[in-house]
Amino acid sequence: MSLLLAEKKRAGKETCSGSVDYTGVTELPGNLAHREQLSILMTRYHWAAQYARDREVLEAACGAGQGLGYLRRTARRVVGGDIDPNNLAYAEKYYRGRAGIEVQQFDAQQMPFDDGSFDLVLLFEAIYYLPHPERFFAEAYRVLRPQGQVLVSSVNCQWPGFNPSPYSVRYYPAEELADLAQQAGFEVQMWVGFPDRADSLRGRIIRALRRAAAALRLIPKTMRGKAWLKRLFYGPLEPVPPELHEGLAQPEPLTPITPSTPISLYKMLYLLGQKE
Repeated sequence: MSLLLAEKKRAGKETCSGSVDYTGVTELPGNLAHREQLSILMTRYHWAAQYARDREVLEAACGAGQGLGYLRRTARRVVGGDIDPNNLAYAEKYYRGRAGIEVQQFDAQQMPFDDGSFDLVLLFEAIYYLPHPERFFAEAYRVLRPQGQVLVSSVNCQWPGFNPSPYSVRYYPAEELADLAQQAGFEVQMWVGFPDRADSLRGRIIRALRRAAAALRLIPKTMRGKAWLKRLFYGPLEPVPPELHEGLAQPEPLTPITPSTPISLYKMLYLLGQKE
């Protein structure tokens, strides 16, 4: 079996319940990542930690839960959940017995919590997997207390180097992402992050290689399969840890979106929705 066929088979496997197994496209502990990938991971939780102090935090679609412990350093309580039990098994095992951290399985579009249960709701790099993202924002608004906030990060589909993930339903440009949150009742602020440094020689080479790989359908479907391409494009790789910690990678500053912001020059989008 060829590498690509093997990757497609692994990426396309299903659980016994018939739902998609997302482990192949999730940043699991031990997966190899390049420095920018680790920085993107650190940046979103560093950003969230600024809003988490002494609050009750819910992370939907938390995957293997690498950010839960990082948030608990300042948050009063952290609850992480994911629809995929295979992903969640990592978090359940790692955080078992850890005070102030709870893990449970749930759908981000139908949360099993009472109204006004949390101060902060997070959804990082998962909005594009949801068939009904408007339901997530409605649920986030419902479970938040007054003055609560929702934080969402997503790959910027307007970036020329964008490559969609397997199982993704739809990626939302900045304006549409803001509209989804506003329709649920949130007041919205947005930022961009990780500028594309394609003007450098290395940046131009990487972009050309990525485009060629995408055009020839050479990009594997799973995180494990992508490791060899990452090594080719970005150099040495490091394992993703089970829990984020300071010094793992440098968080990047975020740039507020204004009418003059060249959004397509950035790789990531960040949204804050404020509940009144």
